[in-house]
Amino acid sequence: MNISLYFCLAVVVILMLCLAWMLLLYEKLRRRYDSLLESCGHMQKLNSELRSQRHDYLNHMQVVYGMVELEEFRELHDYLEPIYRDMMKVGKAIRTSVPSINALLMAKMGEAESAHIDFYVEVKSDLGQLQMEPWELCRVLSNLIDNAITALAEKESERKLLLEISEDREDYLFSVSDNGSPIPEDRQAAVFRPGFTTKQEPGHGMGLFIVSNVLRKNGGSISLKSDEKETVFTVRLKKTIVGQEVKG
Repeated sequence: MNISLYFCLAVVVILMLCLAWMLLLYEKLRRRYDSLLESCGHMQKLNSELRSQRHDYLNHMQVVYGMVELEEFRELHDYLEPIYRDMMKVGKAIRTSVPSINALLMAKMGEAESAHIDFYVEVKSDLGQLQMEPWELCRVLSNLIDNAITALAEKESERKLLLEISEDREDYLFSVSDNGSPIPEDRQAAVFRPGFTTKQEPGHGMGLFIVSNVLRKNGGSISLKSDEKETVFTVRLKKTIVGQEVKG
């Protein structure tokens, strides 16, 4: 009798552990699916933007040709300036070899523009040896950019946001900086803890905690520097992971 009871208890414990593992796996897959779905949406938006620009190209060329023929050079300059800015905005966002990152940057540029924020992107690496899953890197960059946009929302003028993507011999570097209000030095160590936020509304305070966990899982790191001039979050990601060979 005792043996049967112990056996049943052991079976119950094993089933509960299996159920807990399946729930954790389900939650992990659900988060990945949501991130991939969001990336897919960004890519579709970028593709639509590129197709739209290509469709309008001939019409613009006809207008430009007509203005040159009429020697309306001042008007030509005024006509081309917004078109050039729009084309450069898209061009800067598609300079990496990771389509989902390109699409994310394009989407965030649109959000920044709607918030009247000057969003500058400097890409000095194509991320060709990226080991981290692209959807996870999108999650990291999305949170950092969203935080910067939120920080700049309280600023009345000269809202500037800069993303720099570069690399050195061993690491990829991602720097997100803004000229919003500084984070006090005595609070900087707490920004990566769950629930920390400077906002009063519910739902804030998990973004940087999520970023920190995702980076830690992938062997990366994040640092913060903030003063009256700017707030800068810097991410470092190894090009190679221990036990793996570099891609490419």
